[in-house]
Amino acid sequence: MAADSSEYIAHHLTNWTYGYHPEHGWKVAHTAQEAAEMGFKAIHLDSMLWSIGLGIFFCWLFWSVGRKATSGVPTKLQALIELIVDFVDNSVRESYHGTSKLIAPLALTIFVWIFLMNLMDLVPIDFIPSTAQWIGGLMGHDPHHVYMKIVPSTDPNITLGMAFCVLLLIIGFGLKYKGVGGFIAEFTLHPFSAKNPLLQAILIPVNLILETVTLIAKPISLGLRLFGNMYAGELIFILIALMPFWIQWVLSVPWAIFHILVITLQAFVFMMLTIVYLSLISQTSEH
Repeated sequence: MAADSSEYIAHHLTNWTYGYHPEHGWKVAHTAQEAAEMGFKAIHLDSMLWSIGLGIFFCWLFWSVGRKATSGVPTKLQALIELIVDFVDNSVRESYHGTSKLIAPLALTIFVWIFLMNLMDLVPIDFIPSTAQWIGGLMGHDPHHVYMKIVPSTDPNITLGMAFCVLLLIIGFGLKYKGVGGFIAEFTLHPFSAKNPLLQAILIPVNLILETVTLIAKPISLGLRLFGNMYAGELIFILIALMPFWIQWVLSVPWAIFHILVITLQAFVFMMLTIVYLSLISQTSEH
């Protein structure tokens, strides 16, 4: 039973991976060990499929509702989307102190996209993976070698990828609002400064190291926070699925209700920290 449980957990935590294997060339990994041996020359097909698919669904949904929106009595879906847009807009107004027109659409995209990715955690844990194994069996594949993780935010490649995109935005906003010289000064003349030119020259490398570490730590913590919370939530659902059927219902329903708060909060935190980071870098230095 312990071996079956370990295999069940490992199977659910393994991504559908395609990459270059040192011995077998380009292929789909049949085991977690093969996926690990592919290293950086691999891509998680399931994470890409679900994240891109949910992104397209988000764009289509908002475009469709926006195209049919009326000034009269709105439909329930239109009212919900208007509520989300107003909520994000108010959050941006309170947290961002610049004038960029990019922030509000960016914040809306981050919040809704991450929420949709997190929401996949509420789909019954075996439903889609079992369907994928059944389809794989019809195509002649060994069902045990078919993997399908449907929660992209439990993949650190996805969360860190989004976080490093935020890093690029921080750098871009810094160069835009401070210029190349001001942006470099931000990293070399703070937090330690001195009027003596010689002492200032000595402090520049120290400042550069400290500010670079601080800059890189922002996206890393942003991505790992989202990944850690969602991964833990998914693992709890997997452990509940190992229990007897009647216990599953007793535990899964309360946890799913609580998890709705978690997936919403994580999307909100990622959005708000992105706004705050961009707001801080876009403000003109007072020094």
